[in-house]
Amino acid sequence: MTANIETKNTEADQRHAQRQAHVDFASTFAAFRDANDTRLAQIEAKSTVDPLLTEKVERLNTALDAQTRRLENMTLSGFGSEGSAVKSANASGQKSAWERFIRTGDASALSHQNVEGKSISSVNSDGSLIAPIETESRIDSVLAETSPMRGLATIRTIGASIFRKPVSVSGAQSGWAGETDERLETEAPTLELVDFPTGELYAMPAATQALLDDSVADVDAWLAEEVRDVFAAQETAAFISGDGVNKPRGFLTDAGLGALEPATFDTDALIDLIYAPQSRYRSNASFVMNRRTINTVRKFKDADGNYIWQPSLSAGAPSSLLGYPLVEMEDMPDIGGGNACVAFGDFRRGYLIADRQGVRVLRDPYSAKPYVLFYTTKRVGGGVQDADAIKLLKVA
Repeated sequence: MTANIETKNTEADQRHAQRQAHVDFASTFAAFRDANDTRLAQIEAKSTVDPLLTEKVERLNTALDAQTRRLENMTLSGFGSEGSAVKSANASGQKSAWERFIRTGDASALSHQNVEGKSISSVNSDGSLIAPIETESRIDSVLAETSPMRGLATIRTIGASIFRKPVSVSGAQSGWAGETDERLETEAPTLELVDFPTGELYAMPAATQALLDDSVADVDAWLAEEVRDVFAAQETAAFISGDGVNKPRGFLTDAGLGALEPATFDTDALIDLIYAPQSRYRSNASFVMNRRTINTVRKFKDADGNYIWQPSLSAGAPSSLLGYPLVEMEDMPDIGGGNACVAFGDFRRGYLIADRQGVRVLRDPYSAKPYVLFYTTKRVGGGVQDADAIKLLKVA
């Protein structure tokens, strides 16, 4: 009973902290808006701005970034989710054959079947093991929480090293006819195959023997969380600007994507970008840019004097720009130099991520004594599947 009361109190404290974080964020944004309005009024009145006011605006802008990350971290930590209960259940359960391998290196039980008669993993010729599906799913789950592109793009799980998708070049012919009217013969669409080869993504987290000896520690959760940030950082960079050589091809390197090159980077340029894709791509579209570009567009207003950037109204949801979700990706280029600093479109229809099933783990207790290394690999591919769905904004 005491444990239940403590758990409820902890959850209540977490919810209170999250609500307070949203209140703080709204207060900071209101102060930023007022200070920036004053700055703009000074520019219009005398073409000069009080340096202290400019410093205040930038300080509040930086505070908004910090508070945004605080809210994101609260969401990733599982506030209000079932993550803690799952971890507690796993920690209190018996050690599985996989856990025994992680803790001790004993792989003998992995060649046997589990209690349900299913094989939980297999040993490769290099000594690495294919992680059980539960572990792979756990890694994919925490990766989806951290990798912004995985929240936008289409994801396919494949069993080979390359995924080939047929794409219509000409489109199928169609038309209207009455119930008894003769149907005209239509031509079949012209198709071509688009390849999405996978590259090997790897990480090498290190564990202390004390952690591995701790029977309460959830080693599966530890492994997933250790590779999460490394995998997310590497694959997001590749999804944006990868060259396709042993890694995904990024959407910025796809020659088929159209780009606008306005003379001035302002609200009108962003509105023009919204209407660059065809209307069928706009209903599920999002803006993508890095933190420094977001800091700039926070100061933009529309013709009626309203700020075009608006903060998120709920935990885990992105802020909005001109009514569309705004997703921060740090690997997007900065403003200037002819860089494509803003992308807009329906990324689910425009970009495809191919995950090859099977996460491999090689346990190495020798290379970095007294630590135990876990060389973890995952094959991931990606590329543009519909160039009409995503448009870019290049700023000179």
